[in-house]
Amino acid sequence: MIQINCTEVTEFVLAGLTDCQELKMPLFVLLLFIYLFTVAGNLGLILVIRTDSRLHTPMYFFLSNLAFVDFCYSSVITPKMLGNFWYKQNVIPFNGCAAQLGCFLAFMTAECLLLASMAYDRYVAVCNPLLYMVVMSPGVCIQLVAVPYGYSFLVALFHTILTFHLSYCHSNIINHFYCDDMPLLRLTRSDTHSKQLWIFACAGLMFISSLLVVFVSYVYIASAILKMRSTAGRCKAFSTCGSHMLAVTIFYGTLIFMYLQPSSNHSLDTDKMASVFYMVIIPMLNPLLYSLRNKEVKAALKKVIMNRNQAFMFMKLRK
Repeated sequence: MIQINCTEVTEFVLAGLTDCQELKMPLFVLLLFIYLFTVAGNLGLILVIRTDSRLHTPMYFFLSNLAFVDFCYSSVITPKMLGNFWYKQNVIPFNGCAAQLGCFLAFMTAECLLLASMAYDRYVAVCNPLLYMVVMSPGVCIQLVAVPYGYSFLVALFHTILTFHLSYCHSNIINHFYCDDMPLLRLTRSDTHSKQLWIFACAGLMFISSLLVVFVSYVYIASAILKMRSTAGRCKAFSTCGSHMLAVTIFYGTLIFMYLQPSSNHSLDTDKMASVFYMVIIPMLNPLLYSLRNKEVKAALKKVIMNRNQAFMFMKLRK
């Protein structure tokens, strides 16, 4: 029996977003601006919801959790990606790569399931408004958030353990700007058939179940809206659900493009562009979608800004 020498890698090198030197500085400035806007937008949205008692409702409870998840998975990836523009070799330790993949999978799964919980919340609000606060009690809301968090953590832990129990002893250069499953599987010399089956099974189950909840919820919502005789009532219902429908379409559409396309059409360069949209653009868009179209959030934001200005002026007068 022939034994093949295999020195396990202790670190990986992230290839980054582009090799073109002329594009690195403009991309760095653009992505840094977007990331700072993402952090300010999501944390600002959480602050506004927590400080204004009028927003202490189930819808805004889910929205604050969505903003938290957006902030987290953007922060898991973007700072390391920005650092890659400045270093010749963007090295990430083996355990650091595992942690990045695990956190990314956890927050991605959590967002997917939270959008389904939000769709159910909108269904109850539109189809059963008189009993909305009874059905969406604090206990139910906590369950609809705790289950996605718990499930996403377990799925992320399972996939991370599977991925990093494979043997990596050839190239350690990941052709991506973060540690993702597909580029990592191309580096291993182990059999990846079972791992790929698990990816397809878990991703398929998550997509189908969450999309089914969203689809059924909006079928009932559309039916309820069409039965409304009041034009004002229809407009209010559409405005209530419009931001969520747009966010769901962008999020699921990007994930389907990234992970459920045939392997023959699977290009890592294309995935990089889709990943930038998913990792950087979507977390920036969600606060805009849910705040600019929402009068209550805009009113609460103005109130927070006015209170801060008054406090600043008071401190200045005391000096």
